[in-house]
Amino acid sequence: MTHPTAVQERSGARTVHGEAPRTDVEAAVTAAVDGALARGEAGLGVAVYHDGALVADVIGGVADEATGRPVVADTLFWLGSVTKLFSALALHLQAERGLVDYAAPIVAYWPEFGAHGKDRATVLDALSHRTGLPVFPTDATVETMCDWAWVTDRLARMHPLHEPGTRNAYHAFTFGFIIGEIVRRTDPAGRSFREFVHEELFAPLGADEVWMGIPAEVDARVANVRNAPPSAASTGFDQLIQPAAVHPVQANYGRPEVRQACLPSAGAIGNARSVARVLAMVAGGGELDGVRLLSENRVRLFAAPRPIGWDLVMGDRARLGVGGFWLADPTDPSTSVMGTGLGVIGHPGAGGNLAWCDLDRSLAVAITANRPDGRETPESNPLGEIGRAVRAALDARR
Repeated sequence: MTHPTAVQERSGARTVHGEAPRTDVEAAVTAAVDGALARGEAGLGVAVYHDGALVADVIGGVADEATGRPVVADTLFWLGSVTKLFSALALHLQAERGLVDYAAPIVAYWPEFGAHGKDRATVLDALSHRTGLPVFPTDATVETMCDWAWVTDRLARMHPLHEPGTRNAYHAFTFGFIIGEIVRRTDPAGRSFREFVHEELFAPLGADEVWMGIPAEVDARVANVRNAPPSAASTGFDQLIQPAAVHPVQANYGRPEVRQACLPSAGAIGNARSVARVLAMVAGGGELDGVRLLSENRVRLFAAPRPIGWDLVMGDRARLGVGGFWLADPTDPSTSVMGTGLGVIGHPGAGGNLAWCDLDRSLAVAITANRPDGRETPESNPLGEIGRAVRAALDARR
């Protein structure tokens, strides 16, 4: 049961630092967050980096509609499929170091993966959602979903849905495990994927409020996700790729043991500021604050589209690149928020989460949210106001 008074009193947008907006971009984002909340969003966090500097950090709404708990400066959000950006970047780090070849078959690094004709699947196929494994193991439970060895063993032994490399099929829950196992097996230090991502991606960039598996002590800070109506939570798309145990709802992803597990496709938790900081490195051509993780040429390749064709899972709503990023698409309800341009890349996530960067503007934006429905078209998506506000504020600076 919600408490309307509590929600209404605490739902206004405000800056994380608790003062007046520091920049014109922050002022524009604050107004846009207020507008999005008025149109039905529950809780929001928005952070914007431009030319490597944080120019907006705004929060608003409620972290838990049942109690009216507000979003505050230290609130964390479950990020859904935005997680895939971190997994993809981890693999790109290994490629940058010469430890992974995109054109190589996955079996060059993970021999067991080759069962039932999957030996033809390449690393690039994995990044492009073309390995033929969009379906998560149908006998998975919440417990086995959190068991890395169980999941990767099942994926290695599964039959592909189609011949690898021939069809597009969005890997909603299998993507991160395939990518992550390649990274794990090519890491000279032999670390877990969680350790690799934290030590090689998050820590060097100072992204200290995002995790692939949170420490237990921050669990109380995580926002709850509103439950979607049955019609929004049980589509044919969902039933095709996931058993009930991994369905992206609060009953699964709100469990402490799930929040503390490394779920590399859809399990990361963090705040908008840290997510945007990671993307600011990408927007900066692979460098942020003097820390270079990727070459600019490699980053530019992320905007190259994968082979055009109907996606067996997403239909025509899946404009993806070869690097694991989604490309800007004005017709898609989620990625239309990103705007347009050949250098605009990012990833949407369940709950309304979205992170993107514009390589031509040196711009990175992260939106954290906890409402799974109500954004069926670009026009009906309240988060579009935020994307437009950011671009308008930057245009006004020219």
